[in-house]
Amino acid sequence: MDSRGVTRRAILLGSLALTASGCTSTAERYGGPILSAFGGGPSYRYRRRTVGYDGNEPPGTIVVNTSERYLYLVEGGGRAIRYGIAVGEDGRTLKGPASIGRKAEWPSWTPTESMMERKPHLRQYAGGVSGGPHNPLGAAALYLYRGGQDSMFRLHGTNEPWTIGQAVSSGCVRLTNDDIVDLYNRTPVGTKVLVI
Repeated sequence: MDSRGVTRRAILLGSLALTASGCTSTAERYGGPILSAFGGGPSYRYRRRTVGYDGNEPPGTIVVNTSERYLYLVEGGGRAIRYGIAVGEDGRTLKGPASIGRKAEWPSWTPTESMMERKPHLRQYAGGVSGGPHNPLGAAALYLYRGGQDSMFRLHGTNEPWTIGQAVSSGCVRLTNDDIVDLYNRTPVGTKVLVI
């Protein structure tokens, strides 16, 4: 890893490791297509692109529109970078303002108690899962804080890119690993986030 942050090379190496290890059970369990490390992914409409933006938020703000399934990084001048996202199932997500309180590359993951209550099979991960291509948080995570406290909600990558555009998570916002790396490298700790 170079000092500039998560790299596309690291994602590619992680994807190759995932493919080489035969990690297709997740795709099969959720009924999604099995994708190679080089193909597939979210549909074209959810691919990252620069778009017109008419909101009032200042440049550098992240706006997460859960009903549209898009995240916008406001650039100013009526433009924003738009990323496709997956959101919380059953409307489960953080709403309103937050800020990025912490960033991590290849973060570890531990399910919350409420996640394990809703999905008892997650208890097997109660001790946590180390970072890497097998981890549900993917290549990077941006930790959302309110009032200086971790909200337990994240903007993060995913090892299930076919879920982009769907309501499938336990409340966090998923981006493809490529997109979370791009967003991670563009946004410092302290960045304002608005979830609508």
